[in-house]
Parts: sequence; structure tokens; C-alpha cells
Amino acid sequence: MIAESAAEFDSSVSPEDQARSDLYALLGSLLLGAPSESTLISLRKLKAGDGEIGSAISALAQVAKVLDQPTVEREFNQVFIGVSRGEVLPYASYYLTGFLHEKPLADLRAKMRFLGIQRISGVVEPEDHIGSLCEIMSGLASGSLVQSQSLDLQKEFFNAHIAPWAAHCFSDLEKTESAVLYAPVGSLGSAFMAIEQEAFRIE
Repeated sequence: MIAESAAEFDSSVSPEDQARSDLYALLGSLLLGAPSESTLISLRKLKAGDGEIGSAISALAQVAKVLDQPTVEREFNQVFIGVSRGEVLPYASYYLTGFLHEKPLADLRAKMRFLGIQRISGVVEPEDHIGSLCEIMSGLASGSLVQSQSLDLQKEFFNAHIAPWAAHCFSDLEKTESAVLYAPVGSLGSAFMAIEQEAFRIE
């Protein structure tokens, strides 16, 4: 986790919003750190549905079955960290300006303060990391970060901080040369972003 609410909220979540929250949470977890052995076990048990998301989940489960945790950790480090930098820099500032710690990060921090969402002490990643943004969307969809589960709030946050760049980032991840487990993670993220963007457009 990279962010948390300053308060706790009780909410009744629809099955659809819970499914969205769970998918955002899965992406956030996989993008912010190498999967643990227990996470790999859970990935191997994933049940796929139909469509592009179902295909990506099926591919993710199959790849997880043939990889061990040390191999996945090496892949994570190569893709996201590297010697001087990773193959993918999953930050809004980088994708939107070409540099880290720029205006997109400042805008996100201002929005987080407005919503009462705090950065967790000790976390080193900037808040505009794609995994962090997925975690925040998970909390907005489930109502665990803010009192309102308003679709308008989710749409506003998504359109301002995720829609302009996340699909490009996931596409880059999907095509990254070193990505094995993370290729279907990229596919899953790309498919999910397209569905979210279209759903918010209709809404």
C-alpha cells in the first residue's frame, strides 16, 4: 500500500463495484512490488471469464503456474528498477512530461489532500506510480478511502490522473522484452483501462 485514508468508512458495495475494486487492487499489488509466494499461489488459482479481461487473467494464471518467486522477483527488478532505471517507468509525470516529480504529481498530491487520502509513512515511491493510482481507484470504488462512492468522483479522478497515460503505460509493459509474468499484467491493465474509460464516458 502507498496511500491510506485519514478515516475509516463503512459502506455497502455493489458486486460490480467490488469486482472493479478487486481488479484495481490486484493490479496495484502486482505493480508496486514483486509478488510473494502466497500471491503467486493466488494467481495460479484465478478463474477467467470471457472477453479480453478473461483472456488476460487466464494468461496470467498460466504463466504464474510455471514461474517461481525468485524468478518473478528478478523479472520485477529488471522491468521496473534495473541498474540505473527500469525498462518501464510507471509514473504519470514521466509519461506526461518526460520527467519525474513534475506537475502531474503535484496535481495528484493536491487532489489526495482534498480527499483526505494520506501517503503511508516510509513508502518511497512517488504517489503518481500507476500501482498507487490503481490502489486509490480500488479504494474509491469500494468506499474504503472516502465516504462517498460517487461515480462522478471516480470518473473525475480517473479522467484527471489515469486516463491520459495509463493505457500507454500498460501497453508498454505488455510489450517489454523482459516481461513474462508482467506481459499479461500489461494486457489485463490495458483491457481494464479501456472498459473503465468507456464506462465513464457513457456514465
